[in-house]
Amino acid sequence: MTYEERISTMPSTDTIERPREALSVAGRYLRRERLVSALVVTLVVSLFLGTYVTTSLFPAVIVAAVLVVVARAPILQSTGTVQLRTDDDSETVLNALTGPTPPVLALQWGVADEVTIGDGAPSYPTSYLFGLRSVKPTVRTQVETSPNGEHRVEIAITVNDNPWATYIATIRDADDQTIVDVEYTSNRRFGLRRVPQQLLAERYRDAALMAQGYTVVERDAHFGL
Repeated sequence: MTYEERISTMPSTDTIERPREALSVAGRYLRRERLVSALVVTLVVSLFLGTYVTTSLFPAVIVAAVLVVVARAPILQSTGTVQLRTDDDSETVLNALTGPTPPVLALQWGVADEVTIGDGAPSYPTSYLFGLRSVKPTVRTQVETSPNGEHRVEIAITVNDNPWATYIATIRDADDQTIVDVEYTSNRRFGLRRVPQQLLAERYRDAALMAQGYTVVERDAHFGL
């Protein structure tokens, strides 16, 4: 059954069950990500207060404004590649990548409030700031199979119909194992304040993949302007 056929058979009101091991990793990541975010805010406030104590209110306000602009300005974009190895056969890996909870998106669906199916596509509604704000990433997948049996899976994530990130995975057999080469690009730029969270996420992405039976052979991630 193809991706489109499997997704279309799921009622739009279905809440999808998520792999427990990866969900546990995502939960640990979320707790630490909130701590890192709080530390970033604390640093900015400390710099403001330090400037105020040593000078006066006006310079402190100027420093705070500059810090906020620099921290939030969308100047960086994350890209990278990762090679995975698993004992699962290529068809099992293909079904996982084209399902509602792709292994490479474990942190996205793992921190979401739930995973639902709507309009033929999985969505990961996620609330934060004590429910005051929320986002709803939606995933659409396309599959191409080459004559030699390799599968190419493109996973596109959008938020409010705006491109968010793109993952392209190539699945191939290697002896008794399956190799998955993944290339990803963030379609949305972010500010310097997100760098600590990005670095933290890299660590937990690998842990989430291992929890789902994938060994990270090699990873190359970087930020660019």
